[in-house]
Amino acid sequence: MKILVIRFSSIGDIVLTSPVVRALKTQLMDSEIHYLTKRKYKGILTSNPYIDKLFLFDKDLNQIIGELRKEKYDYIVDLHNNLRTQIIKVSLTTKSLSFNKLNWEKWLLVNLKIDKLPSLHIVDRYLETVKSLGVKADALGLDYFIEEKDEVPMDWLPETHRQGYVAYAIGAQHNTKKLPVNRMIELCDKMNKPVILLGGPEDAGTGEQISKFFERPENTEYEAGLTELNKKTIIYNACGKFNLNQSASLVKKANYVFTHDTGLMHIAAAFKKEIFSIWGNTIPEFGMYPYRTKFTVLENKKLNCRPCSKIGFDKCPKGHFKCMKEIVFDFYLP
Repeated sequence: MKILVIRFSSIGDIVLTSPVVRALKTQLMDSEIHYLTKRKYKGILTSNPYIDKLFLFDKDLNQIIGELRKEKYDYIVDLHNNLRTQIIKVSLTTKSLSFNKLNWEKWLLVNLKIDKLPSLHIVDRYLETVKSLGVKADALGLDYFIEEKDEVPMDWLPETHRQGYVAYAIGAQHNTKKLPVNRMIELCDKMNKPVILLGGPEDAGTGEQISKFFERPENTEYEAGLTELNKKTIIYNACGKFNLNQSASLVKKANYVFTHDTGLMHIAAAFKKEIFSIWGNTIPEFGMYPYRTKFTVLENKKLNCRPCSKIGFDKCPKGHFKCMKEIVFDFYLP
């Protein structure tokens, strides 16, 4: 059976489809699994052993449809379900199974605070999409595969971080899913361990602000004072210095992972890391919390304006941003 799985974006959503890909490949006899995604997300899937062929989409929909027609699929598994995937399905005239995005239920929760969403992780909802093929959920969680060339050696890190560190993914697609910088600093201080900040080039400036706050002058008296206060936070700003798979390698080697609602959270879950997930305008009840790994949710549940969006905004619509400014950092790292 030849099956095409479609998920165009983004990092976290693609990682969350990995149990479906694995289940299709391992549970269906003689199955051939192809995957269609955007070219910029190629690195997430290149090393996945359950994918037999990877198709990459840029902007020319007609070109990719022409390539896909030649494959003569038995099924299309549409885990994105938007206008472009609808065009692809109609053009290929192939039997298809499409993910229910529950947009109406999300609208009710965001706008009227009426919760009609199922108490089900999005991974399990993805798996329900292929239930009619006889595919069932396994207990293996998420997958993420890193090429050997992207594994980061420990000696690339500062000596202060080679014996263990906390990874903190400071980025997010929207500002209302990120802590303000002063609260990121407060969080790092509470971790009280060597910390590696992870993010893209766009996060490097924020990482630099945090790093500068924790800079230690070459002053033995100052260092003695920090020791007396039991202050152990040392920052290495890795934002923009590593590609996605290299950042994933750093997550894989971390003792703990702190992250906003973003792709690296799901990559950390694939490596079964203990995760502290930080939620602002979005909520775990959308079904995107860490999957099949130990995790702690850090959020402000005392607001009646959450969730204000199923995605996020550049700034708080009400102007107060209490969802992030008033989170209590209730955790302890041994």
